Amino acid sequence: MEGEFIGVATSALAIAFIGVDQGDQTLVLSLMIGAVFWNFLSIVFGFIAETVACERWEGTLEYTFMAPVRRWAQLLGSTMYAVLYGLVHTFVMLLVLALFFGLDFTKADPITPIVFLGVGSLSFVGIGMMAAILPLMYVERGAQMTFVLQSVLLLVSGVYYSVEVLPEWMQVLSRLSPATYVLEAMRLGLIDGVPVSDLLHLLWPLVVMAF
Repeated sequence: MEGEFIGVATSALAIAFIGVDQGDQTLVLSLMIGAVFWNFLSIVFGFIAETVACERWEGTLEYTFMAPVRRWAQLLGSTMYAVLYGLVHTFVMLLVLALFFGLDFTKADPITPIVFLGVGSLSFVGIGMMAAILPLMYVERGAQMTFVLQSVLLLVSGVYYSVEVLPEWMQVLSRLSPATYVLEAMRLGLIDGVPVSDLLHLLWPLVVMAF
């Protein structure tokens, strides 16, 4: 866990230094927000998507299904663990990076990231649950297909760049990714202090995806 955190934090630092090299504080913030909050979404997605595969590898999948626990309770417990772990991970990373670069978030609207993280998490939980069945449907390639899906989401979601730089057909795909809306709202809320009431055009697609 410590090694994973150090690796992710180092990667986020390396990415943020691109903005430092350009002498652009807004770019530093934009890159850092992309790295930190994509890490949160990928933790939620990855943990849930790999749950079935991990149970199978450990030989406990059949025992889990036979346990006297309601399926919704099992799914809820796994989901809550993934979200809480991701939140702690993200908060510590954000604090470390803010101190490292001396960033000022006094103009940020704190409600915006809370709302969009919550609704965005629900969307990624759903995608993760759908991806979790891939190792059962495709025994040899299921885990790789999950990784490919996560990589495609990273590519089209504007994590390190604006989706406007993508080809038009990829911009269409970006609108199908919940991460696109979460990251855009995070940047507007934390950098420009835009309230949730002004970001309803980004919120309603996430609500639809969550359902």
